[in-house]
Amino acid sequence: MKRHEAREKALQTLFQLDGTELTIDEAIDHVMADERDNFYDLLVQGTHTNMAVIDDKLKGHLENWSLERLPKIERTILRMAVFELSFMEDAPSRVIMNEAIELSKTFGDEKSSRFVNGVLSKFTDELEN
Repeated sequence: MKRHEAREKALQTLFQLDGTELTIDEAIDHVMADERDNFYDLLVQGTHTNMAVIDDKLKGHLENWSLERLPKIERTILRMAVFELSFMEDAPSRVIMNEAIELSKTFGDEKSSRFVNGVLSKFTDELEN
């Protein structure tokens, strides 16, 4: 599975977990059936496990927004991107940002990509300094 497809499926899985009583295994089975992919597993497990740390990092970069007020799709995309930017080192930050923006164009509304870009730009600027 290509990384873009793994990110899409990870987004779908994490989206299901946000605000539902599904277990992580149920959400994974729903999206992946019997298919397995290491990168997908790392994104889902890592984002889910580190959610409190990720949310704390995100809160400092949301101007005039609370994490709870964000649309669920943008919140999920941002969480996944912050996990990759903070905990993984195998992709350049520009690639991770571009992937997040593309996901927001596919799954969000017309303003989602600009919002995701703005938040992640602030986040990556802070990481690089």
